Amino acid sequence: MVLPAIRQPLTWRQAVFNFNAWKSRAHGTTVGPSPTKILYGSKSGTVIKQGLGRQAFGLCRKEAAAINPVHTASVFSRRYYCAESGGVRVRFAPSPTGFLHLGGLRTALYNYIFAKKHGGSFILRLEDTDQSRLVPGAAERIEDMLEWAGIPPDESPRKGGPYSAYQQSQRLGLYQEAAQTLVANGAAYHCFCSPQRLELLKKEALRNRQTPRYDNRCRHLSPGQVEEKLGQKQPHVLRFRLEEGVEPFQDMVYGWNRHEVATVEGDPVIIKADGFPTYHLANVVDDHHMQISHVLRGTEWLISTSKHLLMYRAFGWEAPTFAHLPLLLNRDGSKLSKRQGDIFIEHFALAGYLPEALLDIITNCGSGFTENRIGRTLDELIAEFDMTKITTHSALLDLEKLPEFNRIHLLRRISNADQRQALVKDLQVLIEREYKEQLTEKDVLRTEYIERSLQLRKGHITCLQDLVSPAYSYLWVRPSVPRDQLLKVSPEVDTISKLVLELVENSVLTTEKLSAELKGLQKKTKGTKYGAVMKVIRLALSGQQQGPSVAEMIVSLGPREVSERLQRVLST
Repeated sequence: MVLPAIRQPLTWRQAVFNFNAWKSRAHGTTVGPSPTKILYGSKSGTVIKQGLGRQAFGLCRKEAAAINPVHTASVFSRRYYCAESGGVRVRFAPSPTGFLHLGGLRTALYNYIFAKKHGGSFILRLEDTDQSRLVPGAAERIEDMLEWAGIPPDESPRKGGPYSAYQQSQRLGLYQEAAQTLVANGAAYHCFCSPQRLELLKKEALRNRQTPRYDNRCRHLSPGQVEEKLGQKQPHVLRFRLEEGVEPFQDMVYGWNRHEVATVEGDPVIIKADGFPTYHLANVVDDHHMQISHVLRGTEWLISTSKHLLMYRAFGWEAPTFAHLPLLLNRDGSKLSKRQGDIFIEHFALAGYLPEALLDIITNCGSGFTENRIGRTLDELIAEFDMTKITTHSALLDLEKLPEFNRIHLLRRISNADQRQALVKDLQVLIEREYKEQLTEKDVLRTEYIERSLQLRKGHITCLQDLVSPAYSYLWVRPSVPRDQLLKVSPEVDTISKLVLELVENSVLTTEKLSAELKGLQKKTKGTKYGAVMKVIRLALSGQQQGPSVAEMIVSLGPREVSERLQRVLST
């Protein structure tokens, strides 16, 4: 398996070895200038790939070395070391300005899968530099939900790790040092423009139907002017100096990209007046110092990547490899919104949806796997993941299908002995919470009783909460059915009750055997039709006119509980 490039590809004089040039030498022909291409190292360190966009040609190490031995050795050694040493390091870096939602879970999942596919590490880093928008408790809940989903980070604020701290608000000194480095080498400068001036610039641009942008006024201040203003302790920010001539980069999903940000944007702020960094500086500094090899993030950051690459160049650092994931949208193509309360992961957890069902549906609607099929486990997702199969098309999420995904994964859990025991405990909690003082018989909380109910209803229920809905209340609470209601169905209520009592006392309770024997009860009455016989039994046992088969009801309740309920009918 060929491992994707560990770091941003290096270029040789802006154009590396050209496959056609190599081929022409072999055949004695000539070719024109080669376009810029990219080299990838393989896991074995013996194959190098090149190509425009997503196309690639093979080139052995020996042939590449013949063209440029110095660069070939450098590229091969770095790629080989990172691949063999488990050097893949990816990060999920949400802002705790809200709770984890489906879009964030999907980004985290792709990072987790990519890391585990290549034996690497998955890091959670909280980008909490926007202090005004922080939501209390959000940072802790984000990590809680990743653990609930079964994709826990290897390094995080909670777990720690070799690159602590994993919250940006605790790394301010690092960003200040990095920013001063940029100021010292001329790549950043102090900006003293007031908020009022910036607002006027914005209004003027909008009035002229232009995109608002900073006019880079302060980049032209002389060193003396800067020192004077700093001496007067004037409020200021630090801005990064955007330059034209951005080098193209190859995104693992979108292919070759380049955005001349200097022609459409003003110089961006990298350190705010409060001393906190902006996203652009902090994410570049953190990715470098945490040795992030691949950045998998949403496609909304694709345009900003050229800006980030300018920062890497200004620092003299090698950039990671980028992969921008297409958006996750509603099935009608509209954006998922945090205002939709039902897109938060906690909503699904509280509603009884299983984490594996959520992981299944958010990958099933997109791309990046050898095939799309319902019912995949996390291990199967990792095994079937193929980065080259991620397309640029947005993933359309149909949440109306989630109950079916959950039904399949719940059936699998019920069928697994260990996982079933966990479900029993969860259901015990739900029963006590839902019915409280109505639970006159604690026997219904016995493990054997609940486990039997789960086994009989597997494949029929879509989530565990279904079993505490009114439709299944008869499993936990004895019904109170007026005798008059039963007599309206058949005057032979007592006869039918005695026949069923005799049946459950002398029969091994299986749904198949009971179904056959129940059909013979009608012949022992004085004329009550089979349908009416079943209706009487159903009402007496559950107080309901619909539900599972009578045979299944009897098996679920068990001989003792069936006897108790029918004896109550006979005594009224």
